[in-house]
Formats: sequence, C-alpha cells, structure tokens
Amino acid sequence: MSVHPDPEPSLHLQKDGAIAWIVADNPARMNALTSAMWQAFPAHLKTANDDPDVRVIVLRGGGTKAFSAGADISEFESARTGEAAKTYDALNDAAFTALLSCPKPTIAMIHGFCLGGGLGLALCCDLRIGDDASQYAIPAAKLGIGYNARWVHPILAAVPAANAKELLFTGRRFRSAEAEAMGLVTRLVPSAELEATTRALADEIAQNAPLSVAAAKRVINEMMRHPENPDLAALDAVVQACFESNDYAEGRRAFLAKRKPVFKGH
Repeated sequence: MSVHPDPEPSLHLQKDGAIAWIVADNPARMNALTSAMWQAFPAHLKTANDDPDVRVIVLRGGGTKAFSAGADISEFESARTGEAAKTYDALNDAAFTALLSCPKPTIAMIHGFCLGGGLGLALCCDLRIGDDASQYAIPAAKLGIGYNARWVHPILAAVPAANAKELLFTGRRFRSAEAEAMGLVTRLVPSAELEATTRALADEIAQNAPLSVAAAKRVINEMMRHPENPDLAALDAVVQACFESNDYAEGRRAFLAKRKPVFKGH
C-alpha cells in the first residue's frame, strides 16, 4: 500500500466571478496557520482588492472540519519565543490589519473549529456565517500568551466587554448557539447549507453598487472606531462620490425602466 504524504500547508486565492475566496488549507492540523500562511494574507488581500471584478472577499478553511484551529502550535518553540515572538506577532498583526483596512466587504465562512488566530481573522471580517457544528475560542490564557491589545478591538466590535473578558479569561470553547448569542457569529445555518448560504449572501452584496457598499463600510467603521470624533469631512466625501458616480445614474435609469441595474463600480 502506498503512503501519500500530507500536502504542504498553504493559503491560496481562488476567484469565482465577483467572489474571491481566500482558503486556509492545512487539513492535517485543522487548517492551523503557519508563519508562511500568515505572511501570505496581505498579498492575497491586495490582489483581491486590486481586481475590479472582485466585489466580495470570503475567507474559509479547506474541507469541512475547520475554519482554522488558529496558529500552528508546532512552530511556537522556534517562532514564538524570545525575539522571534515579536516577528511572529508582526506577521499576525499585518494579516489582521490588512483585513480590517480592506475596503471591500469580507465574509468569514466558518465550518467547525474557529479558534485562536482563526477566530481573530474571522472577527476582522465584516460578516461571519457559521455552521451549527462550529466552535469558537481564544485559548491564549491556556498557553500563557498575552493577547495583543491591537487584536482586542475587533473582539469588542463584535461582543460586549463582559463577553470579551469571558472569552479571554477562560479560553474555553463556545458552541455555535452560545457564540451567536454573544455576537461572535453573525448568522448560524445547518452545515449542509453553509456554503450555499455564504455564496448567496456574497452574490447579493456583489450585485449592489460597489461604491455604495464601500461607503457604508467606511462610514460604519469610522463611527465605530471614533464615535466621539469621526472624520465627517472624509465620510461626506465618500457619500458624495456615490452621488457623482455613473452607477448612481445607472441605478436611477434602471429603477425608472423597472429593470435590474448593472453596476460598474465607478
């Protein structure tokens, strides 16, 4: 009997019409993220963001058992001790920052385990669709890891402070219903319906005017981050750009003609 070695862990980008899929593929370790996979995130996001045909970006894990079990613990002894830990954290932070600053809508499609850095990535997405078998945790306290302050903001954007504390204090796994009640996941669906539901949501968003969607994301993010002193001049500018766009003219014409609009993103 021949023995086939496990494929090398990889993070790859797949384009399917208006949807770009970023896939964490490390099935032998429940799609745990290696240093190389973390490093690839910003480049893949830039490629998807720079492609005018891409309207929505979806993150998922390979297969159906896990979104991602988080950082690959097998690397910790060499990559997350001493000075090397700072380099590793910088890779994590670059991936989170790239997701948070991406102007296009992002969705995490969550099969099964969504743990540690995997949950961190999911929380940096605009929407999180999980299956009813999904589990969520940030086990930093169980490993003696101090959770980087920069990564707490996405948690607090999703859940109340008390829930964030329970998540980080206990390090325990929250099952799907608990996670939905907390706000960790936007919507739960049966496992068999997860991909179809995610595709339908991405397609629904992709059919709308890209400038309008980007403006809504920009406004909401700015209001969340700076509720007392938002940059209203910048927000007014992105809203005004929608009114001055060809897509706005197309939307008006389509409405009057009672047809579906075809938006170009300009």
